Amino acid sequence: MHNRFTFTAAVVLALALSLPARAEDAPTGASVVARVNGIEITLGHLITARQSLPPQYQQLPDAVLFPGLLDQLVNQTLLAGSVSEQSTRVRLAIENESRSILAGEAIEAALLASVSEEALLAAYKAKYEASEPTREWNASHILVTTREEADDLVKALEAGADFAALAQEKSTGPSGPNGGDLGWFGPGMMVPAFEEAVAVMEAGKISAPIETQFGWHVIKLNETRVVDAPKLDEVRDELQQEIQKTALDARIAELTKDAKIEKPGAELDPSLLSNIDLLEK
Repeated sequence: MHNRFTFTAAVVLALALSLPARAEDAPTGASVVARVNGIEITLGHLITARQSLPPQYQQLPDAVLFPGLLDQLVNQTLLAGSVSEQSTRVRLAIENESRSILAGEAIEAALLASVSEEALLAAYKAKYEASEPTREWNASHILVTTREEADDLVKALEAGADFAALAQEKSTGPSGPNGGDLGWFGPGMMVPAFEEAVAVMEAGKISAPIETQFGWHVIKLNETRVVDAPKLDEVRDELQQEIQKTALDARIAELTKDAKIEKPGAELDPSLLSNIDLLEK
């Protein structure tokens, strides 16, 4: 009888050991992976540390990252424990980091809640549905300092000089090395005097000298085109950013309305911002 019981118990024990671990025994974020002088480092700490790595390191295999991150957190815990007194600078840095992380969580929540296909479609309709086709221009220019220089350029061009070559030689603007080429632009993208001049030009023509706050321009209109309203997918990212900004502004306004905000130090000398000696006082 005793031998039969011993055999049965052994079989039951062997079967139990061969079964998969119970769900409650599976690792969680709270699973302890190390202890340093009684301070626990959890799997959650490792996962969070991995998420904060630069992209090139996140591409490394987990089998490489796991021991490396574990050693890093152990060493950091040892070093942190060796600091007997926390400096003002460190305390303030920790407070700022905590504030930044929590604010980031609030921002993410506000942004995720704001963007939906319905919201994007509504924003698209509001911005583009009633819009008329837009005229765009492709132009080049030569920018100089004085009217006299601009007049000389016009005379040279009328005599057959090459526009791009003159722009490379004479223009003080950033487009000079590219022959003055400005590419395509639409309404509102250039200063008013420049846009007004281009709007009445014929393709292939050279303008009289035009003065703006940047200097004197001689413009060549290369071609024009009429552009219909963009498709939703073409402006999806732009609309998403606008929706998110509006949602975030609204959330901050909501929180501000219910908050008591005081700024007793707002009139301090701004130069104090660079005085790091104040961190030691």
